[in-house]
Amino acid sequence: MTTRRARGEGGLHWDEARQRWIATVTVGYTPAGKRIVRKGSGKTKTEARAKLREKIRDYEDGLAIAEHHYTVTEAVTDWLTYGLNDRSAGTKTKYEILCRTHIIPALGARKLRELRAQDVDRWLADKATTLSTRTLGELHGCLNRSVKRAMARDKVKRNVVALCTVPRGQEGRPSKSLTLAQAHAVLNAAESTRLHAYVVLSLLTGARTEELRALRWDHVDLDGRPNLDPPLPPSVQVWHSVRAGGDTKTKKSRRTLALPQRCVTALRLHREQQNRDQVEAGKDWQALGLVFTTAVGTALDAANVRRAFRRVVALADLDPSGWTPRDLRHSFVSLLSDNGVPLEAIADLCGHSGTTVTEKVYRHQLRPVLLGGAQVMDVIFGPANR
Repeated sequence: MTTRRARGEGGLHWDEARQRWIATVTVGYTPAGKRIVRKGSGKTKTEARAKLREKIRDYEDGLAIAEHHYTVTEAVTDWLTYGLNDRSAGTKTKYEILCRTHIIPALGARKLRELRAQDVDRWLADKATTLSTRTLGELHGCLNRSVKRAMARDKVKRNVVALCTVPRGQEGRPSKSLTLAQAHAVLNAAESTRLHAYVVLSLLTGARTEELRALRWDHVDLDGRPNLDPPLPPSVQVWHSVRAGGDTKTKKSRRTLALPQRCVTALRLHREQQNRDQVEAGKDWQALGLVFTTAVGTALDAANVRRAFRRVVALADLDPSGWTPRDLRHSFVSLLSDNGVPLEAIADLCGHSGTTVTEKVYRHQLRPVLLGGAQVMDVIFGPANR
């Protein structure tokens, strides 16, 4: 007489189609009341029960049970679809391009449970021959977060990508600084273009390009408060950027900067030009309150600025392919350093770390206006009231 198995021991049967013994057990129920069943198979009853015990042990330990056919492509696609909800559209596009171009073609067909750390190491080493270290780090991060998400959803037992380090890649294009003569040439060349005020403000205040593209007129004070004691000069409030959420790169980047006289003059001329643009655009004008816009009032994107800046650089008889808008910020730092401004003060002006007590107070109070950069820039370039 066959002895009936006790509750919880599961079942054991012969699968004729697979020619294997199948051991099954119910380990729980979903919130909807559906049974959660674990199975183990083997050529013998003993092997089937052993496989089943292993899966039950993993389940009880809280480990993920890897799906046999779940691939790297599926894991990456799931992360791109559902794991970037808090990121900006530009960030999502960048990550999708990286994944579709580099991760999926090389590793996408591999079953996730069979992916090994050696596979990831070899893949990164191969990519290091053509990509920069920064791009390698972003690729590693995309794959790491994809597998980590899959692990949290019971698709794989462990994240082997976290065991791998990012190799050193190719050198990226180093940032450069304009010499004083080159800076003068760029400023003069920009006077005949729509990017004039943008170039002047970037070079003479060190504001990031992402901060300038988000700058609003209600954050620009071209008159100052001369009647106060001490008087407040014209200033610009660098409080926002085009990043997701509108915040600056860091909390320390939120700062108020005094404007050199050349910036004040350029911004007054720029506002006059923008008023003419508004009249010409008529009902097509979009009143967003931004300082730097297209001819119909819409926000500039990074590509707009790069193209316009290349034209300015060409007018200054420099190589357009060798310079980018971010080099204006590096030039700001170099010019101040060359003229004896302490590095601590430059860090304050740029919103960098390595700050002084004054910066710590400014970070919370956003006043007093930081004067040092404007005063030195007026000495370097002169008021230029043109």
